[in-house]
Amino acid sequence: MPIGGDDTLSYAERLNREGVPIVAIPKTMDNDVFGTDYCIGFSTAVTRSVNFIHNLRTSAGSHERIAVVELFGRNSGETSLISAYLAGVDRALISEVPFDIERLSALLQEDKQGNRSNYAMVTISEGASMVGGQIVEYGQEDAYGHKKLGGIGVVVSEAVKKLTGSHIIYQQLSYLMRSGAPDSLDLMVAYNYANMTMDLIGDGMSGRMVAMQGGTYRHIPISTIMQGEKRVDVAELYDTAEYRPKVRHVLGKPMFLY
Repeated sequence: MPIGGDDTLSYAERLNREGVPIVAIPKTMDNDVFGTDYCIGFSTAVTRSVNFIHNLRTSAGSHERIAVVELFGRNSGETSLISAYLAGVDRALISEVPFDIERLSALLQEDKQGNRSNYAMVTISEGASMVGGQIVEYGQEDAYGHKKLGGIGVVVSEAVKKLTGSHIIYQQLSYLMRSGAPDSLDLMVAYNYANMTMDLIGDGMSGRMVAMQGGTYRHIPISTIMQGEKRVDVAELYDTAEYRPKVRHVLGKPMFLY
């Protein structure tokens, strides 16, 4: 019963092809496993992020600064997008869309000047990059060829300060997003995924992954995860010119808008 994200479950898929009986559970706060709308950990990570962002408003406002909040998210910017949407953040940078630092700085300066408390906020995925630039990585590659991410927020903070003249609050939430007790939604999904998994095992089934699609619990072939990539629907949910969430209609959409 492998429980994890793309790397863990891709290895599980290989084990399944080699004859090992597998029933998999998607669990990653990035929420980017292909084939399921929801992975355990996502709701808790967003809840944590929204709470911390709201807390940072006190310092950002009292010191009249621009707050740059860096969130986990290697390939998918969903945590940055949804956290910004729910917390009412001025701008959100996501992994899928390279950003122009001069345009971002101008927008944040406008946001700051338009705020009666004279501050602005931007969230940024750790996997985000500037136009023509690369993601910020460091350290040695792991078994899946990934180096550690983190630090793009520092680069953005220094550049925004230089371009706007405003002092910056840089906050890297990092593991605070994924630590502590899960929220109620994550508990609900985790319990149900676990019960589904045990039912599948009891029925003698293997090569499956429990999933949620359109708000309904299902199980699908584990090979599904290798058939595509789950990323932010940029055209539907993100304003690439304004660097912010774009949610214009929700009628007929599932709870998480996908």
